[in-house]
Amino acid sequence: MSSCVILKTWSLMEISVFRVVSAPGKVLITGAYLVLERPNAGLVLSTSARFFAIVKPLYELPATESWLWSWADIKVLSPQLQKETSYKLCLRDFSLQKVSSDTGNTFVEQSVQAAVSAGKIIIGDDHDKKDAFQKLLLRGLEITILGSNDFYSYRRQIEAACLPLVAKSLASLPQFSLITSNQPDAGNLDKSSWVPEVAKTGLGSSAAMTTAVVGATLVYLGIVKLPHNSGDVMNLEEMKSTLDIVHALSQTAHCAAQGKVGSGFDISAAVYGSQRYVRFSPTVISAAQEHHRASALQASGSYTLSAEAIKILLDEDWDCERQDYSLPSSLFLILGEPGFGGSHTPSMVGAVQKWRKKEAESADIIWKKLSFANIGVEEGFRDLKDLSLKHKDDYEDVLEDCRSEAVDQWQGLIRESDIRGKIVLALLKTRQAFEEVRCLLREMGEAAGVPIEPPSQRALLDETMNIRGVLFAGVPGAGGFDAVFAVVIGASTRDIVEKEWCSRGVMTLCVKEDPRGVQIEDSDPRDVVSLPLNSLTLN
Repeated sequence: MSSCVILKTWSLMEISVFRVVSAPGKVLITGAYLVLERPNAGLVLSTSARFFAIVKPLYELPATESWLWSWADIKVLSPQLQKETSYKLCLRDFSLQKVSSDTGNTFVEQSVQAAVSAGKIIIGDDHDKKDAFQKLLLRGLEITILGSNDFYSYRRQIEAACLPLVAKSLASLPQFSLITSNQPDAGNLDKSSWVPEVAKTGLGSSAAMTTAVVGATLVYLGIVKLPHNSGDVMNLEEMKSTLDIVHALSQTAHCAAQGKVGSGFDISAAVYGSQRYVRFSPTVISAAQEHHRASALQASGSYTLSAEAIKILLDEDWDCERQDYSLPSSLFLILGEPGFGGSHTPSMVGAVQKWRKKEAESADIIWKKLSFANIGVEEGFRDLKDLSLKHKDDYEDVLEDCRSEAVDQWQGLIRESDIRGKIVLALLKTRQAFEEVRCLLREMGEAAGVPIEPPSQRALLDETMNIRGVLFAGVPGAGGFDAVFAVVIGASTRDIVEKEWCSRGVMTLCVKEDPRGVQIEDSDPRDVVSLPLNSLTLN
């Protein structure tokens, strides 16, 4: 049975003045490039960095002109970019027309259209619900989008304030700080040397934003309920139905905004949280694309799906595979921004795909080896998680011993046929498998002519892996210059890594692993006072 059939909508009385929904950013630990093809899996961690969408009415009462002309006003606010964009939403086909002069935001536009179209479909022929839905739309929608500071680079502001490149400095900035435009040096007319206007840290801001806007719009309009940040328990069947709807719409909107069908791991993490992910078949979306209005194809390559196509996508069998996942006990994620400049992920992915076609035989050899190494990391983590559950005290003791010893000393902790030895071997297996992943990604990058792990990153990662307490370190996702990550033993190792990274000009982010996905928030996040970094829980 379709999820849009079994889901119950809220009554109008349950809808408050505004709704806030957040969705997390991600870090892809393993599965880079391979996750584009089934049945290869990727391990993706959701993070404490979140995108928030706040939806509230523009008007106290429905605008009488809107009844006559069958349109609704939409206003999208992006305070961090100091942008405000106005739209008219046609209530016949839910197409969106921009009426202000700025560039707008394609991801938000596609998200709103998909969510509103789905709302009408899910409500169906229920007259009272249709009337309440229509009246809410005729009051207009004001949508405010806010991204945690971890999504963006604030290196220039921190350096200008003469602060050290540490997470505490980033945490000292106001929440949702202004994202300034990077300008070229005075007199420099060589545009090739300009840095991107908005420098990002590679946490999947567009996927988190898309999911948050889809979720907040659906919740505000009374179409679905979502998990709450307080941890309130939902009926499992209803929660699955809700999340599956948000997932289908968010994948659809994200693909529409990008103009292509990606692997979808970033959206899946934003909706469901940390997981082992195998992508959906591209035909899931391409079948619906055949039904979209041909006239909606835009110069940018993006498209707007019709209500009929949205219905197909809601009823479609999304065959992606997900298994809940999180790091084993006492292992922690650290993320850093090297400051080497940004990377263009689509270009890198395109170059690798081109290489695979041109050098198919040699590429397949690397592909298969990389798949095997990724599985080795998965198996190592799985062994560690099993051992932590069955032998908690021994597990914690061994990890503490390994944290304080150099890696080449870990073998000395192994005793034949004892639990402690099995724990050490699982740690070594995971580390060695990831070293093989790094080696193969470098080989792939050199063959394809793209900097998956460029020399500057390699030197940094090798130095990081030599630090006591570091299990492994790498470049997340497609690699390049955006970010580096480390998985470390014990929360105290974070300070040691941060000190080393700071000495090498790497800005440690505040972000940590948080396995939760999309959720409703209690209040406007701007009303919450930031906590200093040393008061944050790192587990």
